[in-house]
Parts: sequence; structure tokens; C-alpha cells
Amino acid sequence: MRHNKHHASLGVTREHRAAMLSNMAASLIEHGKIQTTLTKAKALRPFIEKVITKAKKASVATEKKDALHLRRMALKDVRNESAIALLFNEKVKEFANRPGGYTRIYKLGTLGRNDAAEMAQVELIKADDPGYKKAKKPAAAVKAEAAPAA
Repeated sequence: MRHNKHHASLGVTREHRAAMLSNMAASLIEHGKIQTTLTKAKALRPFIEKVITKAKKASVATEKKDALHLRRMALKDVRNESAIALLFNEKVKEFANRPGGYTRIYKLGTLGRNDAAEMAQVELIKADDPGYKKAKKPAAAVKAEAAPAA
């Protein structure tokens, strides 16, 4: 049965995948943005967002033991103490007013790699980032779409 198999395997073993995501998450926390393949970027997004959520919960925890527990849980995923310290002490303030969606993925196309893998850039989003708004279509285009094809 295929129960609980809802993640990208990335063609490596479970241990290799965990180490790879941990290293990519640490680099993302330290540098703010990283460049990787699109598949790895899509696998990294839920991984890092769960860690950031733990940091947010720790920042508003009333008891010190709860904050310490969340820090240790995050350290279990991202095995880099300096990256976790940076996230929990400084960068968590950037995400305080943001309800979720802490990362953004930009597709870069294939950048001349041998395997022609599609590349992407993953970056952390600040809380005050307005995001992108859809461009409004001209009125003539809206009427043309609404009219039934005869």
C-alpha cells in the first residue's frame, strides 16, 4: 500500500532526502534565498514553512519550556544550530504578522546544466511584502471571453 507517501522522493533514500532538505533549509535561513532545481524547491517549501511556524509559536509561547521544546523540534529537522538560532532569535520577527506562505519560488528555466533540469530560486518573504496582483484585463477582452462562441 502507498499510505503516507505524499512527498517527492527526489530519487534518493529517506536519509539522504532528510539531510538534503535540512542543508537546503539551513542555507535558505542564512542567505535568504537559494537556487536549486524546481523539484527540490517544491519539496523544500512545506519543510521550511513548518520550521518557521515552530519559530513563530516559540516567539509567542508563554512558558520558556514550551519555547525550548519548539526550538528542539526545529533542530530535529534542520540540524544546524547557527541557522536555528538565527531563525528563532532574529528572523522570526519578519514573519510575525504573516499568516503563512513564508517562501516564494521563481522559475528560472534550464540554466545549461547537463541534465536540463528546470531551475528555481527560493526566497523568504518578509511580512510586509504585498505580493503580486493580477493585472486587470481591458474591458474588450472581458466581453470577448464572456460572449458565447457561436
